[in-house]
Amino acid sequence: MTRRLIMILVVALLAAIFFYLSRFWYLSLWPRPGLFGWEALRPQGGLVGQWVRGTNAAPFELLIWALGCFGILTIAQKLYDFFTSARDAGEPHE
Repeated sequence: MTRRLIMILVVALLAAIFFYLSRFWYLSLWPRPGLFGWEALRPQGGLVGQWVRGTNAAPFELLIWALGCFGILTIAQKLYDFFTSARDAGEPHE
């Protein structure tokens, strides 16, 4: 039960981070100078667009964001499978 709750919290945190990185972030939860005083973490979100602004990749911002999210979720799933299969190796399956 606790493992399931922890995984739900991890997934919710990843979703919030992905939402913040996208152009769809509309919340202003911290002051203008940035989160923890870091100017790079501005309250408007949309960091992927900010990173590719002025480059030839700017029109593909949403595609870059989607592929990045897919890659990170794939790595997270592989890590979860690796750690849970190693732990469950000695237990019988139901």
